Amino acid sequence: MKTIAFFNNKGGVGKTSLVYHLAWMYADLGLSVVAADFDPQANLTSMFIDDVGVERLWRSTGGPPSTVYDAFQPLGDGEGDINQPSVEQIASGVALLPGDLRLSVAEDDFSSEWPNCLDGKVRAFRVISALWRIAELAARKTEADIVLIDVGPNLGALNRAALVAADHVVIPLAPDLYSLQGLRNLGPTLKEWRAAWSKRLAAKPAQIHDLSLPAGTMEPAGYVVLQHAVRLDRPVKAYERWMQRIPNRYREDVLNEKSEPKLAIDDDSHCLTTLKHYRSLMPLAQEKRKPMFDLKAADGITGGHVEAVRGCRRDFRDLARKIAHRCDVSFPD
Repeated sequence: MKTIAFFNNKGGVGKTSLVYHLAWMYADLGLSVVAADFDPQANLTSMFIDDVGVERLWRSTGGPPSTVYDAFQPLGDGEGDINQPSVEQIASGVALLPGDLRLSVAEDDFSSEWPNCLDGKVRAFRVISALWRIAELAARKTEADIVLIDVGPNLGALNRAALVAADHVVIPLAPDLYSLQGLRNLGPTLKEWRAAWSKRLAAKPAQIHDLSLPAGTMEPAGYVVLQHAVRLDRPVKAYERWMQRIPNRYREDVLNEKSEPKLAIDDDSHCLTTLKHYRSLMPLAQEKRKPMFDLKAADGITGGHVEAVRGCRRDFRDLARKIAHRCDVSFPD
């Protein structure tokens, strides 16, 4: 099982839509996928499930676990360890670990127990590893090859626990000032979290030798630029200067490498792709509750939209394969 987080502390860059579409594409390519919604806003969950279904999940208090928070709750309440998580099987090869607004309540636990790991406290390791172990159990239940993790746009303790659960990190970006500033914050933070978790693993008490703990590698797998608009297959001029600065900002802040003069995004090996906005397809895909590249004539796709759907499929297929290659994920023969 590989865990891949999609993370940027700048919101509004299309991160959740990216996770959603990649989950479907990996299933199309023959992998079994769990989409783990670790964002308390639960936007990924609402993309997979309509409001009636989400309300059913959130009203299950007192019954069997149905969301990621239900799986965490016994540990948070001090009544034991995590519950076996519930997984919603959306389609063949696509499963959802549903999000929950109540997950934000756990922020204090993830914050207070982080320093306690250095003192070798058992509960601290159980709490900090909880999201990893919930994802691991969900993957085991569905025999998943890959877990795609969606997190909120912040650098808080909850996201730290979610990122510790990630083998790799893909960074979605928009060509604007705010994404560039986000890289300045995100890169050093990932480095700090990686080193801090390694130090905590060294302090693990002997009595939890059998507790499954994440490696917390958080290895950068590259970045994806989601364009605001495209004109003649090039970004509008307002965003060109930001596009030009992304490659070296990523190198300096995320990889701690030297910048390369005049490095263009098209020549940057760390750029996984630049995705078009697909402005006309997204509303219809949301209405039909399916990925843009699976829209059909019966869904209202006509004329030029047919080629747009085909192009969307090519784009996401290529992106899925690139990410898989970077993360050592193999496809079935």
